[in-house]
Amino acid sequence: MANHLPPDHPQVKPPKVGVLLLNLGTPDATDYLSMRRYLSEFLSDRRVIEINPLLWQPILQGIILSVRPQKSGANYARIWDKEANDSPLRVIAKRQVEKLQARLGDKAVVAYGMRYGNPSTQAGIKQLQDAGCTKILMAPLYPQYSATTTGTANDSAFDVLKTMRWQPAIRTLPPYFETEAYVKALATSIAEGVAKLDFEPDVVITSYHGMPITYLKAGDPYHCECFKTTRLVREFLGWPKEKLMVTFQSRFGPSEWLQPYTDETLMALGKAGKKVAILAPAFSVDCIETLEEIAITGHEQFEESGGHHYAYIPCLNDTDIGMDMLESVVRNELQGWI
Repeated sequence: MANHLPPDHPQVKPPKVGVLLLNLGTPDATDYLSMRRYLSEFLSDRRVIEINPLLWQPILQGIILSVRPQKSGANYARIWDKEANDSPLRVIAKRQVEKLQARLGDKAVVAYGMRYGNPSTQAGIKQLQDAGCTKILMAPLYPQYSATTTGTANDSAFDVLKTMRWQPAIRTLPPYFETEAYVKALATSIAEGVAKLDFEPDVVITSYHGMPITYLKAGDPYHCECFKTTRLVREFLGWPKEKLMVTFQSRFGPSEWLQPYTDETLMALGKAGKKVAILAPAFSVDCIETLEEIAITGHEQFEESGGHHYAYIPCLNDTDIGMDMLESVVRNELQGWI
């Protein structure tokens, strides 16, 4: 069939469909240099920090990357998977790939990539191309859209495509926060998480990653999609409005961010003697922002303020309900391809 090709022509493999699961990323280790490389890449992204690089880069490469890698490295060390000698995000992401591949069978080839760190988005695309994929679904695993997450994940993939002579056909996974599969999975996870506790929480907090208020004013839909996520889940559970609340975490720098702030809310609830359960619906996989910032530091802040009943409900990760949801949204976007 290929007798017309020159003998040194690259092998043309049977065409396949690929799925590339995209996540934020993680450092390769917790030491200073590994953390500095990772933070430099992350905080140099113009989607994340919208300050003019001529002003921002001297600050970032100077004082910030002289001090922050040690602090961030110590935080990562608190949650590092000692058995796998790897970050929880990468460990769980690998399991998601294996389980989704088993569910899709020979209908598609599944791989994963990180916006920052390893394996890179470029490595993920190359893996799928080497497997013969001529059609690829880019699947940023962010239920709610933000330019700082889904937007930059797609940017990275498109930058890779610009370097390719033979580009695959591309689809991108849209926000899936209001799909029936996601709302049901998140609500089930919350209900099961609460049922396992030895106390009844007065309030369950849905803590979302924050962003500067200026990003919202510039038109980013993330804030509204977070509130809608929590409303849809609350309605699914049949809970009263005061039972499930929204907060925003991970603020950085002196500017005003989306409110209410998670840390201030936890301290106020601890002081008031409330019983709290908390989860982070913007994350599909447990990572530094969930395991260290919420499960550990949030708990410490709560107890230091006088609180006594606190529980963290994990992300959907590679649980059965999480994989059911992921398979559903991926298959929906692959219609006509598989």
